[in-house]
Amino acid sequence: MADLHRNAEKEHPIATPPGFAEVLRRHRHAARLTLEQLAEASGVSARTLSDMERGRSRGPQHRTVTALADALGLAGAEREQLVGLAREGRLRDHWTRPSGLCELPRSVDDFTGRAAELTWLGELLRGGGAPGAAGVGLITGAAGLGKTTLTVRAAHALREDFPGGAFFLDLFGMSAQPLPADEALGLLLRALGSTDQQIPGDVGGRASLYRSLLRDRRVLIVLDNAASEEQVRPLLPGDGTGRALVTSRRLLAGLEGVRRLSLGPLPAPEATELLAGILKDRGGSDDGSALRQLARMCGGLPLALRIAGNRLASRPGWNAADLAARLTNEERRLDQLSAGDLKIATAFGLSYDQLADSTRRVFRRLALVPGRDFDAALAAVAGGTPVEGAWDALDELVDLGLLQDGTSGRYRFHDLVRLFSRDRLREEETAAERDELTATVTSWLLRMATAAGRWFEFGPGRPDPDPDLAEPSSAEEADHWLRVNADNWLGALRQGASGDQFAAVLDCAESLNRFSDRWMHAPHWHEVFTLGAAAAAALDDPARQAGQLNQVAWVHLIPRDDPEACLRHTPRALDLATRSGATAEIIQAHHLEGGAFRQLGRLDEAIAAETRAVEMAEADDDIDQYCESLGALGTCLRLAGRHAEALEQYHKVLALVNDERSGITPSVAAFIRPIALARVGECLGLLGERPAAIARLAEAIELMERIQLAVPQARALETLAALLSEEDRAGESRDAYARAAEVYQAVGDTAASGRCRDLANTPT
Repeated sequence: MADLHRNAEKEHPIATPPGFAEVLRRHRHAARLTLEQLAEASGVSARTLSDMERGRSRGPQHRTVTALADALGLAGAEREQLVGLAREGRLRDHWTRPSGLCELPRSVDDFTGRAAELTWLGELLRGGGAPGAAGVGLITGAAGLGKTTLTVRAAHALREDFPGGAFFLDLFGMSAQPLPADEALGLLLRALGSTDQQIPGDVGGRASLYRSLLRDRRVLIVLDNAASEEQVRPLLPGDGTGRALVTSRRLLAGLEGVRRLSLGPLPAPEATELLAGILKDRGGSDDGSALRQLARMCGGLPLALRIAGNRLASRPGWNAADLAARLTNEERRLDQLSAGDLKIATAFGLSYDQLADSTRRVFRRLALVPGRDFDAALAAVAGGTPVEGAWDALDELVDLGLLQDGTSGRYRFHDLVRLFSRDRLREEETAAERDELTATVTSWLLRMATAAGRWFEFGPGRPDPDPDLAEPSSAEEADHWLRVNADNWLGALRQGASGDQFAAVLDCAESLNRFSDRWMHAPHWHEVFTLGAAAAAALDDPARQAGQLNQVAWVHLIPRDDPEACLRHTPRALDLATRSGATAEIIQAHHLEGGAFRQLGRLDEAIAAETRAVEMAEADDDIDQYCESLGALGTCLRLAGRHAEALEQYHKVLALVNDERSGITPSVAAFIRPIALARVGECLGLLGERPAAIARLAEAIELMERIQLAVPQARALETLAALLSEEDRAGESRDAYARAAEVYQAVGDTAASGRCRDLANTPT
């Protein structure tokens, strides 16, 4: 290969631009500094400076170069030149040019997994299909996923199917200077047997000759690490029997007429198997559970797994548990994933260096997002850019594999890429800047969650809309936002609580009271309302603290089904509410006590507590709480066998929620209506009026599904199924049991799901 480059240089002599060493030495001389003086000014050792100027270190790290540029007083174009030459040196150190005539690299012996992908590649390359570009496969994916390893494996496995030869060419797509198409064509033409005299000087002529050579030759061309569509297009076979495989970190979305294969991380079993294969010569000293843990920490990335395996293989005194323990520390995980010249951070860094400055800023600041995924709106807040700019940055990050895009416009990091993003943030932004960005993201998330939550307390007439937010415009939008961003606003609550943002935390927790009824099976409500109670205590507001303690009691009563724990919280809430004159919270505490007594089978105490809540709510003209407590009283009476009295209470509730003049909050009415209908249906069934009961339950189930009341819906479906069975409507009964099983499963109640599934499968 070196001879080929020298021949090309004889034909087309060009001036060699100065390298990093020469430019650094020139600037030092211009500044009239000795090595020792520059070392003292920059903090870089004199020995390191000497290595740089002698060309032994052609690609020093970015922070080192910026320190030198500061010490030399470089600015503008001169500074950019020095930084750029160092970046190019790092890339050139990482990527080494092929030394043969486009020979395939060796295939690794311990290659593991990717069976489906290898089958796909085999079918593509062996199949007839349409001629020309139909035989081109494009394999894309993020750094470290093993695109090249997979492609080389496939090429070796299929080599006998290509008597004309299998050739490999690195296009240096991650280099600052990717291989130009004309140079790539020259290398391929020489590998195919053309002499220098036969090779045209222009791209068009070379591409034409290349396609003609492949037309009648069964040849496989592997084009690795492509930079762009423009670079690749002239290198693809035309009509004929030639085939090509292209790998790229970029999606190359503009490349037409190719079959696409997008690689993801290895599944956990294959990742563990790869580690075991790398370590097979160590014997059986590595515990299987430690290997599985290690594979999880590597996120299924073959490069990370290779590095971890190589580290263990080269250190007989270590075992997998030792390395897994080191990787547990996220602060050091990327540093630990290095073995010799293999470094996972370097692989990510090559992609990072390809980004525009504005996209780098968005990428590293996305590390501040507290949840698992995010959308463009949150990316815009974190990145300090308009939404339009965020879309552009996200597209570029997805294109280079630094982000994964999912459904509904949401994005997420691979775990190791997130750590790399966080490292870049710490390296390139000051502590003050990071604190300011964290406060901005936290504030936005808390305000958005508060605005969304208020839809379920106040409806469209919610007070004080935030003019600086693009708030949800409907209850459906608010519900969706709160569900998909739960990790993010919960992380913001934690951050706000630790950062003394007590007012914002309390506002947010209070706004979610009503929404928690709609999503009662979510796992985080105990933490939400505990943080809210602590914030109220910090603000010395006993009335609001009582409200949040009531919500904590509710969590124990409903989602956690622990009535005794509920009764341990209501006395404290009742005491705070009584001392502060918070009547609404006194009523709520009695209502919760009634629910706890009911679940414990202490029905007389339950009826007394709910009656107290009903009477106080009526006296206080609190129609929302009155309806809730009245419905709960009906349930107590139903369980006590007083079915007609219970039905009377439920009918009162339905009359109020259906009366627009009653004053009930529309969102509260929407929540209570289907539950009251279901209770009416239950009572009618107990009173022997099964057809009417079935009609009411069906109506309730439809409303519950519409507003996503999963837990009440599952219970109503199970009751409906039993009534249908009693009416000898066996097929409909089995369908209802099957639907109940699905909903129970969705909310995590596996016991109820199994019970209903068994009934659905019971033969008549």
